[in-house]
Amino acid sequence: MQRPEAARVVKDAHGNVLTDGDSVVLIKDLKLRSSSGILKGGTKAKNIRLVDGDHEIDCRIDGIAPVARHVV
Repeated sequence: MQRPEAARVVKDAHGNVLTDGDSVVLIKDLKLRSSSGILKGGTKAKNIRLVDGDHEIDCRIDGIAPVARHVV
């Protein structure tokens, strides 16, 4: 008998559960993988998407290319 997979829960740094469409604020500077740019702490990411794969969140930040980040 197979066990049903548990629903994946993604939380922010404060333990709040995140869902598709949420907005988040970065709490620390993050290096971008595809360029030498840096996203500064305090930057707001609107309308996040939770995804499967090598990262948990996709988002778009105004003026920056699409961003894929791991939740730490």
